[in-house]
Amino acid sequence: MAKAMLSKSKLMAFRQCPRRLWLEVHKPQLRKDSAASQARFDDGHRVGEIARRIYDPQSKGVLLDIEALGVNGAVARTQELLGNRAPIFEAGFAARQVRAFADVLLPVRRRGRAAWRMVEVKSSTSVKDYHRDDVATQALLAQESGVDMADVAVAHIDNSWIYHGRGDYSGLLIEADLTQEALGRGEEVKQWIAEAHAIVEKPAEPDVRTGRHCSAPYDCGFYGYCSAREPQARVPAEWLPRVQTKALRSLLDSGPAVEMADVPEAVLNASQRRVRDVTLSGKTYFDRVGARRALAADSSPTYFLDFETAMFAVPRWKGTRPYQQIPFQFSLHRYSRSGSLEHTSHLNLSGDDPSRGFAEALVVACGKRGPIYVYNMSFERSRIIELANRFPALSGPLETIIRRLKDLLPVVMDHYYHPSQQGSWSIKSVLPTIAPDLNYAALDGVQDGGMAMTAYLEATEPSTSPARKAEINRSLLAYCERDTEGLFRIWRFLNAR
Repeated sequence: MAKAMLSKSKLMAFRQCPRRLWLEVHKPQLRKDSAASQARFDDGHRVGEIARRIYDPQSKGVLLDIEALGVNGAVARTQELLGNRAPIFEAGFAARQVRAFADVLLPVRRRGRAAWRMVEVKSSTSVKDYHRDDVATQALLAQESGVDMADVAVAHIDNSWIYHGRGDYSGLLIEADLTQEALGRGEEVKQWIAEAHAIVEKPAEPDVRTGRHCSAPYDCGFYGYCSAREPQARVPAEWLPRVQTKALRSLLDSGPAVEMADVPEAVLNASQRRVRDVTLSGKTYFDRVGARRALAADSSPTYFLDFETAMFAVPRWKGTRPYQQIPFQFSLHRYSRSGSLEHTSHLNLSGDDPSRGFAEALVVACGKRGPIYVYNMSFERSRIIELANRFPALSGPLETIIRRLKDLLPVVMDHYYHPSQQGSWSIKSVLPTIAPDLNYAALDGVQDGGMAMTAYLEATEPSTSPARKAEINRSLLAYCERDTEGLFRIWRFLNAR
């Protein structure tokens, strides 16, 4: 029986996990990709578009349309184009029953000979080990398809680069020359290919236990399928937070059925012991006196603030960087001395840079005095610092807001833990134990930060209908308001006498 043709992505799946490769080939319908995976694909597509403009500014090259040509047609067309000595994008190669498509193939001359330079474009901000595997595979397949390869590089995002507008993205990408390494790993790649084909030919999927490899370098869409077929702990030790020691990590990696009760006391720190004791006993830990003492200095009015942000591999707006978190929405609850609770919100779905309007609205909403509570302060603080740097005229009031920020998260972590938190102090883990009526699952549409960013991207697409945009607007407002109402409810619970 002839060997199955494998794509480069399937070969990389084999590098992550042999079982993943087997499932990709034989049971692809079981894969469930996460929203984060789809976002990564979208980023890669956009970065690829920009790369073609950077590497072919005069538009002399050819982009192969794989959907129109088909895989075999694209590979055949590549062979025809190699004689034209013009840039080729998505050039197809097949050898050893593996096919791959090169992002960028550029004609060069080396010591008087006509050769080619290959660049693989990545939406990450650095060169990863799996990128090195990727280009080594690409180089072997191209060489065995008759390409005289002079140079091999990976181009990745420079996240310190600032977009100056007018569609000029020169400087967005940084190249790492991997020629010597990529061309020197041919025998190694041949071995991977042979092993991958052997896995695919097996009648049954390999017996590989789930573990950290299931999320490195990418989240595996088969994790749910694989984990459901393994014995599970009644109270999993993996709920223990902030695992940093080798001893505890080694224990957790030994299998999904490790019970929290079986973890030795000696390998746990104080926080982990608290989580274990509360979880196993079923008795909530609440240092009511300590929590009140931590909040005793609060003056009135008291504010509760939350941001929603979007980020782009390819910056949309002048003055922004790749993957910079751009705030487009905030929710603010104000609790007065009289006991009244007022809500203010700001949301910009115009598609224009929301930053300046966001900063101006924030300054007005936060007033002149009173603590401003957030949950995990480093996030909001960093965003406000960025706004102050971008808009010097607003830096004074924004810096005043920064000085007023107070973080509720460490107060919760130090003084409260409920058995159902499963090792997490995220607001979505804590809030149901204190205010079960504030249920995120009951929200229509947006229920977490990732969904908020996805909704923002959809709403700002020109093709989105006014009705759908209005629906997203309502969902985003309701979600962000839930976050700050939740902050207030947690603060009030901790402060109760």
